[in-house]
Amino acid sequence: MEPSRHADPAGAEPAAEGPPGIGLAGTLDEFMLPADPMDLFDAWMGDVIRAGLPEPTAMVLATVSADQRPRARMVLLKSAGQDGFTFYTNRTSRKASDLAEVPQACLVFPWYPLHRQVIIEGPVDPLSTAESEPYFHSRPRGSQLGAWASRQSTVLSSRAELEDRYAELERRWPEGTQVPMPEFWGGYRLRPERMEFWQGRLSRLHDRFRYTRQGESWDVARLAP
Repeated sequence: MEPSRHADPAGAEPAAEGPPGIGLAGTLDEFMLPADPMDLFDAWMGDVIRAGLPEPTAMVLATVSADQRPRARMVLLKSAGQDGFTFYTNRTSRKASDLAEVPQACLVFPWYPLHRQVIIEGPVDPLSTAESEPYFHSRPRGSQLGAWASRQSTVLSSRAELEDRYAELERRWPEGTQVPMPEFWGGYRLRPERMEFWQGRLSRLHDRFRYTRQGESWDVARLAP
């Protein structure tokens, strides 16, 4: 994965104090909750970044195939806002195939050191070529070539096959020429319908709140840990 701009560890107890900001002292109470869950997500992401956690935007992307086989993998969040959560991938991959068959997904941000996790569920839409190209061209050149070299999730005879493809692409688009975005690569955006925030507490008495979208607003409920 390229560098980018909680689950509950078995047997581990959260520290008595958490990072500054929302969730101070390892708590998450009703009076701390904003009306919009994106405000809480942004605050927690800020805590993660300030804490210096590696790959703060790494998230589990869970999908299901048409034959009801669940699959999960780590991807990187590339943007988050009122329009949703955006990530990019090869459209020949299993996750892309799953999303074409069942356009629903679940994201999990497992921020273990802070004893926090965020779970997000909702429908997923593919981004257009015009929406995807700006990010593709912002990637390191090697990653752009790598997107062409790898037909993700297909079987390789050996690593040499992949490296030979990459070398051929380096010759095709030498340094100084623009690498076009492959037609089989692009972005996806999950539109959140449910967002759950989990804050670890002592004695397994964790704080859990679930936001559920209701039209233009959100309902929020505390859940038993």
